[in-house]
Amino acid sequence: MVNQAPQGKLGVLIPGLGAVSTTFIAGVNSIMHGQTAPIGSLTQMGTIRLGKRTENRSPKIKEFAQLADLKDLVFGAWDIFEDNAFQAASKAQVLTPQDLELARSALEKVKPMKAVFDQDFVKNLDGPHKKSAENKLVLAEMLMDDIKAFKKANRTSREVMVWCASTEIYIEASDVHSTLEKFEAGLLNNDSRIAPSMIYAYAALKSGVPFFNGAPNLTVDTPAIIELAEQTGLPIAGKDFKTGQTLIKTILAPGLKSRMLGVEGWFSTNILGNRDGEVLDDPSSFKTKEVSKKGALDFIFQPEVYPELYQDLYHKVRINYYPPRGDAKEGWDNIDIFGWMGYKMQIKVDFLCRDSILAAPIVLDLVLFADLALRHNKKGIQEWLSFYFKSPMVAPELYPEHDIFIQLTKLKNTLRWMMGEDLITHLGNEYYAD
Repeated sequence: MVNQAPQGKLGVLIPGLGAVSTTFIAGVNSIMHGQTAPIGSLTQMGTIRLGKRTENRSPKIKEFAQLADLKDLVFGAWDIFEDNAFQAASKAQVLTPQDLELARSALEKVKPMKAVFDQDFVKNLDGPHKKSAENKLVLAEMLMDDIKAFKKANRTSREVMVWCASTEIYIEASDVHSTLEKFEAGLLNNDSRIAPSMIYAYAALKSGVPFFNGAPNLTVDTPAIIELAEQTGLPIAGKDFKTGQTLIKTILAPGLKSRMLGVEGWFSTNILGNRDGEVLDDPSSFKTKEVSKKGALDFIFQPEVYPELYQDLYHKVRINYYPPRGDAKEGWDNIDIFGWMGYKMQIKVDFLCRDSILAAPIVLDLVLFADLALRHNKKGIQEWLSFYFKSPMVAPELYPEHDIFIQLTKLKNTLRWMMGEDLITHLGNEYYAD
């Protein structure tokens, strides 16, 4: 692999200046000033074992992989509201007034550019700060101009883009998404099946910027955008940040499967009240999220391989908009399991989480790993980053790996491979005499 150490400023471009992105920016500022530890961030707190256990080599990932330094990050964003990041964060009410005040200067510097937005794709949201043009290709060119202006103003040496905006309505890949040529024709012809997030992804990749998708939208998970990523030699990844309830599922489900315990039913419900909850109150946007949240169990449990244990699993997911809860989401799971001789048992999980607090370190890690992939000339789908997503992108002939422990092993082995270290299999035969 080509090993290029980070040099210069790294531009972080974010569609959507809402709860997640402002919490991310405020948190980076807090870490840089020693006000808090980077809790939840694998790149900042995690270590990676190298060589044998007897060698006791476990450097920090950020040092081993030569990741960009937080002081070199520069932030830019688009949003349908004109509020700067401080104003947006104040309205999101994720952070305390004291923490917001500490980050005020950093947040106020981030003033959003006009967004590409179409309410047909996010029915419960609208705002005045939007671009207008005669077709979607011109909108993409306007975003490219924004990227150029951002580069010039901030003197960045490279950039990455991470989608932190709202969940769009559920759509499936169609003919316009089948090739880059047809997609570009669709942009010119204002094809109704091309979502705003796809326009951002296209503009990013045409501008030499990796694009990672933090929502369950189709966006980059189409042949056309994958073709563009391969053509431009840029990394893409997605989709949907793995935060609250799905994080718990991908931790618990592998454990149940490892002990060959059966699962009869898994009922999940959520209440949340932030902008995300308002958007998901629309059935067409909820469908996008539902598909994303439900896929993990099927792939982890492999009912076709273990029909006696999981073939009849009943899996239900519900999301309910409840304004009083704000960003402090509650995810409740009832799991009906069975064990020896078919005897039934139950597990109940009540996760009172904070979506943006869980998502912010994911954004940081993905920014730094996107930049790492860019500097190592890794193009196309970055499956090694499945660890961070509810619906990981994979090559067309593969099934996605959802087991979080396998995902972490894959991530760390990829880092070892990129940096020229031996992979670790955990076999351990070398420690014992024949």
